[in-house]
Amino acid sequence: MFRSLRVHNYRLFAAGGIVSNLGTWMQRTAQDWLVLDLTHGSAAALGTTTALQFLPQLMFGLFGGVLADRYPKRPVLIIAQSLMAMLAVTMGVLTVTGSAEVWHVYAMAFALGVISCVEVPTRQAFVVEMVGRADLPNAIALNASIFNLARVVGPALAGVLMYAIGTGPIFLLNALTFGGVISSLLLMRTSELTPAELVPKAKGQLREGLRYVIERSELLLPILVIAFMAMFTQSFSMSIALMAREVFGQGASSFGVASSAFAVGALGGALLAARRVRPTRRLLIAGAIGFGLFQVVVGLAPFYPVYLLLLAPTGIALITVNTAANSLVQMSTSPEMRGRVMGIYVLVFTGGAPIGAPLIGWISDLGGPRVGVMIGGLLTLVGTGLAILLTRVIGARRTRVALATA
Repeated sequence: MFRSLRVHNYRLFAAGGIVSNLGTWMQRTAQDWLVLDLTHGSAAALGTTTALQFLPQLMFGLFGGVLADRYPKRPVLIIAQSLMAMLAVTMGVLTVTGSAEVWHVYAMAFALGVISCVEVPTRQAFVVEMVGRADLPNAIALNASIFNLARVVGPALAGVLMYAIGTGPIFLLNALTFGGVISSLLLMRTSELTPAELVPKAKGQLREGLRYVIERSELLLPILVIAFMAMFTQSFSMSIALMAREVFGQGASSFGVASSAFAVGALGGALLAARRVRPTRRLLIAGAIGFGLFQVVVGLAPFYPVYLLLLAPTGIALITVNTAANSLVQMSTSPEMRGRVMGIYVLVFTGGAPIGAPLIGWISDLGGPRVGVMIGGLLTLVGTGLAILLTRVIGARRTRVALATA
């Protein structure tokens, strides 16, 4: 389950990731609560914040993947992490001094999204340079475990701290946690890395990446599944805050508990994924269907304790899809194309949020959070079916063209 930790550089990376992800989830919780406070509980404003954080992926995400293939990944990650720390400091100072307004949160969310356009595909593609292809699925699953361990602890800790000291200091604490991952990158043994050959600047690299994905069903199916499902993944995380506050009448600390309950399931799913040698398409599809169904069931939860219990299997289903899709895509991609393919993957993984999050926020304002959650689940199921259908149609068309030209 933990075989990737035998690699020195990955141990450093994982340790820094634990610290940084903890701060990130504390800040995410504080950010959502701050928006609700500043807008008097507006679901639409919360959806707008989520959309702005992921909108840059729609605008610049593919170019971020090109840059990930073109430049050394470790220095790029150090610069990106430093910039995100500066944003956290700025928002923390504004909040602590009582100067924060909702447009400040919007601006920070958008800026984080711009940086992530380059940081996320670079980080994803950097994993194989640390551990190699043999341990890549395990390292991806352990990264998901670290992410979700922080997702368990971070919101709960943020809930307690928000009650004790307010939201502002949490942004400042997050700025400090970026030191963990920056230090791990600086302390790595560069001689033990296996970097892919850098791709020189040339015309048509973006089109080449898109064509590479479309021509391979082993890449196209997981990317399409993630594309449709991710539209409503972020809105579901947003809906946790709405359900806790508006449906069950809970305060900040209970909201943190609800976020942690969801993350407990995700952590369990990630650890199960770490035991697999290589995920399959069948597992990917089963996880996507399970996530859609559990969203519907969560929306029907009659009491807060039942709601908390249902969040755990929902988290398991979600992380099963995420780790399976990520592993299938990376294992099926050649090294010189990995940055661009991961740029496409990250684009569809996060780029749907500007569509799904405001839509579900608007539905939640009209029909209530329960209706928003259930509609998100139904749309997830429909999207999974469309992904399977489109992959088969494109594959059949490609086969006909090949036969006609043979």
